[in-house]
Amino acid sequence: MLIEKFTFRDRPTNIDEEGRRKWVYAKQPHGNWNTLRTFFGWGLLLFLVVVPFIRINGYPLILLDIPDRRFIIFGAIFWAQDTFILSLLMLTFILFIILFTVTFGRVWCGWACPQTIFMEMVFRRIEFWIEGDLKSRKRLDASRWNLEKTWKKLTKHTIFLAIAIMMTNIFLMWFIGSDKWINLIKEPISEHKTGFVVMLAISGLFYWIYSWFREQICTMVCPYGRMQGVLLDQNSIVVSYDYKRGEPRGANSSGDCIDCRRCLAVCPTGIDIRNGTQFECIHCTACIDECNEVMKRTGRIPGLIRYSSAIGIEENHEAIWNARNIAYSAVLLILLGFFVYTIFTRPSIETNILRTPGLLFQENSDGTISNLYNIKIVNKTHDKHDLEIKILSHNGRIEIAGKEITLNDHDLFQSTFILYIPADQIISENTKVEFGIFEGEKLLETYKATFIYR
Repeated sequence: MLIEKFTFRDRPTNIDEEGRRKWVYAKQPHGNWNTLRTFFGWGLLLFLVVVPFIRINGYPLILLDIPDRRFIIFGAIFWAQDTFILSLLMLTFILFIILFTVTFGRVWCGWACPQTIFMEMVFRRIEFWIEGDLKSRKRLDASRWNLEKTWKKLTKHTIFLAIAIMMTNIFLMWFIGSDKWINLIKEPISEHKTGFVVMLAISGLFYWIYSWFREQICTMVCPYGRMQGVLLDQNSIVVSYDYKRGEPRGANSSGDCIDCRRCLAVCPTGIDIRNGTQFECIHCTACIDECNEVMKRTGRIPGLIRYSSAIGIEENHEAIWNARNIAYSAVLLILLGFFVYTIFTRPSIETNILRTPGLLFQENSDGTISNLYNIKIVNKTHDKHDLEIKILSHNGRIEIAGKEITLNDHDLFQSTFILYIPADQIISENTKVEFGIFEGEKLLETYKATFIYR
């Protein structure tokens, strides 16, 4: 493989020898991969905008209510009491990311990352629409300020700022819900000065990122790009240049690469994919489309740049699947299935029963021993539940304060009850007792506690 001296290994592609920013002028991509990625990207954008307005029994489809410690995921509500489940889901998600990256490289960055989606599908396309393609934008930036440059730059940055404000409000709805957001914008700004300032600050940050910082998020800030270099191996499926087929380069050489550098011109992070796998590559596939177009025009076989692995390039075969990738993909499907299973099979209620601290047992005239307990029941569904608590492990009886246990939509029931057990059934000073929470004849949950008699 031919690698230019003192290039991509010495410094980031968007920084010159003196450490100054080099602006990346990416050519507008065209091709089959770009079309597929566009449909996928716009689908994700639609999902991002629509989700806060989708309701299930009056609740958002997804809500990340951090202040109230309430998380709604596809209609299932997780509370602070679900820490174990949330931790388990987080560990599953982390393992999913690791296996996904090892198997498919940085495909998340190019296809689903919000930074890439907004940059490539929204902001950069507005830039193409207003300022034109690569040469037009270079000429415009190099020219002196005149009427054309002024109105184009003013129009572009005004639209950029408006979209940044819209983005902030969309993300806000994911955390507070669309109903609360609508109420906020109806109320005077004077009643929400702090929130309004925070909204403007975040919008300003988004505007700065997409108007100036741009690809540097991917090449210099994002930790996932750095992690990629640790996780990838020779079997990982990445966007690859077939150096065995392409070298030596040149229009009159024996290699298929004619050194047109169009793959470099179209790259949104400004790298040369022919130098090999680099952490700046976000797998956007723009270079694949551009190279395939050149191959067709020159009568060569497309696929000089393609999805492959280091092993695939070295062994000169087209297949990207091997036993390891298939096995990892199967594990990914299992993890995804576990995530979905956990969400939809979570118990509808959660019970917590503790013996009231500081109180001793009571010996009663009817030959029973009694203990006092505190009970808390959380309804994790949108349904109303009429419940009853029974003792399962012993032949005893329960007297509960308030008599009825009724929980409405995501309601919390708290009360106390007395458990009476015949003295001849108590076999130790600390006896384990088991309670059952019933809805009619259906047992919803069991809970074990301690019964004392000394």
